[in-house]
Amino acid sequence: MLKNLKKLLSYYKPYIGTFLLDMFFAVVASAIALVVPLIVRYITSEVIYLEEGAKERIIQLGILLIILVVIQFLSNFYITNIGHVMGAKMEYNMRAEIFEHYQKLSFSFFDDQKVGQLMSRITNDLFDITELLHHGPENIVISLIKIIGAFIILFGISKYLTAASFVILPFMFIYVFFLNKKMRKTFKENRKKVADINSRTEDNLSGIRVVKSFANEDIEMAKFKEGNDAFLKTKKNSYLYLGLFQSGMTAFILLVNIVVIITGAVLISDGLVEIPDFIAFLLYINTFTEPIRVIVDFTEQFQNGYTGFERFTEILNIEPDIKDREDAVDLTDVKGDILFDDVSFKYKDGAHRVLRHIDLDIEAGSYVALVGSSGGGKTTLCSLIPRFYDVTNGSIKIDGTDIRDIKLKSLRDHIGIVQQDVYLFAGTVLENISYGKPGSTREEIIEAAKLANAHDFIMELPNGYDTDIGQRGIKLSGGQKQRLSIARVFLKNPPILIFDEATSALDNESENIVKESLEKLAKNRTTIVIAHRLSTVRNAERILVLTENGIEESGTHDELMAKNGIYAGLYKWNAGG
Repeated sequence: MLKNLKKLLSYYKPYIGTFLLDMFFAVVASAIALVVPLIVRYITSEVIYLEEGAKERIIQLGILLIILVVIQFLSNFYITNIGHVMGAKMEYNMRAEIFEHYQKLSFSFFDDQKVGQLMSRITNDLFDITELLHHGPENIVISLIKIIGAFIILFGISKYLTAASFVILPFMFIYVFFLNKKMRKTFKENRKKVADINSRTEDNLSGIRVVKSFANEDIEMAKFKEGNDAFLKTKKNSYLYLGLFQSGMTAFILLVNIVVIITGAVLISDGLVEIPDFIAFLLYINTFTEPIRVIVDFTEQFQNGYTGFERFTEILNIEPDIKDREDAVDLTDVKGDILFDDVSFKYKDGAHRVLRHIDLDIEAGSYVALVGSSGGGKTTLCSLIPRFYDVTNGSIKIDGTDIRDIKLKSLRDHIGIVQQDVYLFAGTVLENISYGKPGSTREEIIEAAKLANAHDFIMELPNGYDTDIGQRGIKLSGGQKQRLSIARVFLKNPPILIFDEATSALDNESENIVKESLEKLAKNRTTIVIAHRLSTVRNAERILVLTENGIEESGTHDELMAKNGIYAGLYKWNAGG
């Protein structure tokens, strides 16, 4: 916990000036709250009994009270306005920090995560953290000043009444202590349930077309209801403890007032307390008990903020398992030779290895196809080249350099990937193509689109290259989306290409257009094609048959057909594409 608190406090560093001013105005506001009852006591106990100049003195003190109100207004305005902006800036920095950290984490992290839960950590959690960072210190400072100041003044007015007011306080603090643990546990559980609901909602909305195509709205509602019910249950628990907490606090503070009033009445009747002192004491007892409530309320705020911060740091404490070595180098003058040297790989949670002892030499500029049954490891093998995952054993080299000795950005800058499942971002056609090479000119983007056979259909869109294509490119057909992804890679112009079943989901007409674009793109580059339709790779310079046992066959189409082995069997079964 100490480590987390130290980290939490570090976010004040860029705004230390604003923070100190915030604390200064908090002190000023609380000091004024203490001074006002003293002035009232002075008026009621002394000024009104003056034989001469009583009215003038009352007017002067009235003006002083108005000035104090203005100063308090300005102090509270700074705290509420500038202080909140400081909190928003901290939230901005924390959100940027966790988002940047997300970018560093590898595929293996995202394989085990739900997008909705990750989003919850940069929205709901951060809001409560920054509320704690902004309000927490000022509430503590204001409350402590008021409590200490009020206590000194109260004791000066009447030690008997002060002792009476303190009789209830130990019981109140014991009550709060026992509720705190319960509240922290339920608040943490609430966050998990909110994250689950976010995850379920994100999953449903992303797949809404699938839901509707199967008319499974009722099933999705049932799934959502399950998560929503769990959230309601934990929320009920938290409100149970919150209800006990708030109502208990109100009762204790009222009891303090009752004890003071009864004790004060007895003391007045005995002549031990004057009525003006009793009135001043009643004014101060509220000044004394109100900050106690604030401090106790702070425990709720702290539970909310700190449990959010624990979830925030859980992510930040995850070390990226794929990162640059200290002596990593840039990849320069890339020819495109790729060498797999006794490569084995298994996923973190996998009991068996996906790839076993792969030895493979792909010469620069060659066109190699990977075929095999589903689950044989074709996509995994290609994912190792740009280090989306790191090999478990062995090594992969590009132009003789181990890819683990190459800077990640440099490595990936030289590899272009066209996948079966194309991801397009919300935005325009132009923005999506330019993703391949940020900062490209419009002319370069249009040229890339022409090479990808995409220019003609783009010009038929309502606003051409400036047409908004919707979330994930929903307004485009599968073939159109695929050609935009190819245009991206043309713009990137990498020496190494990976085609991951890039045409398997397309109709024949779209496949032919996309296939023509891919062949144009592959020219004079090292190209690895993962093929589902074997007819699309007949012209490959080398076809590799990958199974659970490794690369079992290698050769041209004719050579492998003549062998009448695994490839021939797959081809015959797959005949006609």
